[in-house]
Amino acid sequence: MTAIALTIAGSDSGGGAGIQADLKTFSALGVYGASVLTAVTAQNTRAVTAFELVSPRLVRAQIAAVLDDLAVGAIKIGMLGDPQVIRAVADGLRGSGLPVVLDPVMVAKSGDRLLAAEAVAALREELLPLATLLTPNLPEAAALLKGTPHAVPVAVKAQGRALLALGPEWVLMKGGHAAGRVCTDHLIGPEEEVFRAPRIATHNTHGTGCTLSAAIAAGLAQGMGLPQAVARAHAYVHAAISAADGLRIGAGHGPVHHFHAVWKELT
Repeated sequence: MTAIALTIAGSDSGGGAGIQADLKTFSALGVYGASVLTAVTAQNTRAVTAFELVSPRLVRAQIAAVLDDLAVGAIKIGMLGDPQVIRAVADGLRGSGLPVVLDPVMVAKSGDRLLAAEAVAALREELLPLATLLTPNLPEAAALLKGTPHAVPVAVKAQGRALLALGPEWVLMKGGHAAGRVCTDHLIGPEEEVFRAPRIATHNTHGTGCTLSAAIAAGLAQGMGLPQAVARAHAYVHAAISAADGLRIGAGHGPVHHFHAVWKELT
């Protein structure tokens, strides 16, 4: 059967993050992508200038339409916006039995906020218990725990275990916001694993979080185990960042190169 993954996220009009990044990632990894739109943003590489949320009713209808017809193998969740949309997504997925990769998107690369402050509690209570994998960066992990971001490995792992207690089966603590020459991600759950990669000096990192979580969902849709899916996604994102300066997109934080392997073959 054709592997199918579903992304539930917002649209990035600049094409580097959100639904657009997710669908590119699915395609690059050989997975058919379906989508549920939660928000429309006016966005480019420099800023998010406006956004409007899709109504909870339409979010529920999109989820029902996709799951009623397509044999979805895994779901990635990104930007949700407010408590009502979060509850609509939780209602639509509850009981589906599908693996869910939850990227708790709160702030865009430009620094613009994408999740209302009052929505963090709804995210924690409604969606963390449904998540197979939660993929927070260090500030997002701290916000979910009402704490302070930490970069020291012992403290990072402690926060990851605290997040596990809120319901997800696994937590991937992403180290992109830490300092140092090496970027370290900690996978915490039934097993623990560390993923390291040299930190790349580039401003073109727009959409890295979306891309990583979508790549993991693609692996799960293809039948991979969770650690295997994370390992492949980690390598894919590192390669996409490494190739990002080969693109010339916008004047701000440009996107990673989702099709670095394919475009190389075509040139």
